[in-house]
Amino acid sequence: MNIADFLNAHYRHLSDADLLFRNKPSRLANADHLYGMAAECGLKRLMCAFGMTIRESDGAPVKKEDRVHIDKVWMRYATYCSGTNGQIYGLSNSDPFTDWKVEQRYEQEENFDFARVEPHKKAAHEISKIVKRATIEMGW
Repeated sequence: MNIADFLNAHYRHLSDADLLFRNKPSRLANADHLYGMAAECGLKRLMCAFGMTIRESDGAPVKKEDRVHIDKVWMRYATYCSGTNGQIYGLSNSDPFTDWKVEQRYEQEENFDFARVEPHKKAAHEISKIVKRATIEMGW
């Protein structure tokens, strides 16, 4: 049985994305995909701490509206932060992932450039700082 580990997946995807971003030549298409996945996993781990329920069988979110990717998770995260102590773990800017879709993993590499990937990278790292802070403060 495979149980989702959002925290481990967050750090793993972020680390791999950074490696691909810094690679010479850069592997921007895959880096961008992994920045989105890292951000999604980080926010889902936080959402669990703020009340998102997961299935015991596989660790997936119980609610269908929570079983989405980062282009939709950003807004779901805001819902979980309101009304809980999660407000102190709010995101600092508007959703940079509105242009990110999981299906982009099939796109041509030429469609990715630094201008497209950089906002996703920045946001994934912002989320990582929040995750690290929550890990310490909540004792995960």
